[in-house]
Amino acid sequence: MTVTTGMVGHGFYNRNSAPQMSAIEHVLPWLDEAVAGLPLEGGGAGGTIGLADFGCSEGRNSIAVMRRVVEALRARTDRPVLTVHSDLPTNDFSRLFTDLRPEGGSVYAAPEVWSAAVGGSMFDRLLPPRSLHLATTFNAIGFFSRRPLDRLPGYIQPNGPSRVSGNGEVTPAEHQVFADQASHDIAAFLEARAAELVPGGKVLIQVFGASETARTNDGLYDVLNDAVLEVMAAGRIDRAAYEAYYQPIYCRTLEELTRPIAEAGLPFTIDKKATYEAPVPFVEDFAANGDLAAYARDYTNFHRAFTEAVLRLAFAGHGELDSLVEDVYARAERLIAEAPERYPFTYVAIAALLTRTEA
Repeated sequence: MTVTTGMVGHGFYNRNSAPQMSAIEHVLPWLDEAVAGLPLEGGGAGGTIGLADFGCSEGRNSIAVMRRVVEALRARTDRPVLTVHSDLPTNDFSRLFTDLRPEGGSVYAAPEVWSAAVGGSMFDRLLPPRSLHLATTFNAIGFFSRRPLDRLPGYIQPNGPSRVSGNGEVTPAEHQVFADQASHDIAAFLEARAAELVPGGKVLIQVFGASETARTNDGLYDVLNDAVLEVMAAGRIDRAAYEAYYQPIYCRTLEELTRPIAEAGLPFTIDKKATYEAPVPFVEDFAANGDLAAYARDYTNFHRAFTEAVLRLAFAGHGELDSLVEDVYARAERLIAEAPERYPFTYVAIAALLTRTEA
């Protein structure tokens, strides 16, 4: 079953992805180190160096990362470079294509740099054997490859409500099913990349997650859950529809991110790993200027960019789907404005840099 059709398109995700870029910036120095040590002597047709970003969405952050990598590579070699930007076939690639060729020329402004987009699931093999030197994914691997349960009756997100909210429940048995799926997905992603990478190639995984003291889902999904409950109370959906709807994402700990490597016997070593908190622009702006209306709007648009597609899939049979979706996010924005202390948002990120070992 499709878990999502992708992020909201038409430029909306690009405009509301600054927090994601903030989380990415923390690990950009890791990429610099990785590029400096990439084995450039083998793999790739015609001596091409292959770079791929999985979960590129509309491309704003994906292109920014690739520009940094290409610049670093050009300091080492003049070999051809291919950047691959990949996402689901249903992703809106139109802005990506436009931004890859601004004014008719490559955005990378370097000789012998070529770009392509590939539609497909990041949990499958998408590229030829040993065609990649570097693979990245930022946040997208937090989405499941499949819905492991048909219903999650007590809450709309598998990690459960925050301690601040406490409005809802995910049972230990339900949580374990999702934890197992998250582990399976990491193994599937890395198994696919292992086939595509040259020996010595690198993989950088960065994703929203959980630490000992905070989780990215806290606050964020509490407000969405409360908004959907209001819609149900207003009679726009019934209890069965609420129980069948959940956001298919999981906030892993760093240990949950890295454990499948050893458990599945995957051919990777761990170069670096970290848990950290990323600064969130709209949170910082609110702390500085106290503009509650702007905070509620930006907070809502941020999570709408990656939750709306799932909401539309869940309620696809609703007779007034567009109106329902607008109602949910209008209620979420109102709830944040009425009680911002009930929905605090902390962006916990986890990351690991891996090296593909010899087969």
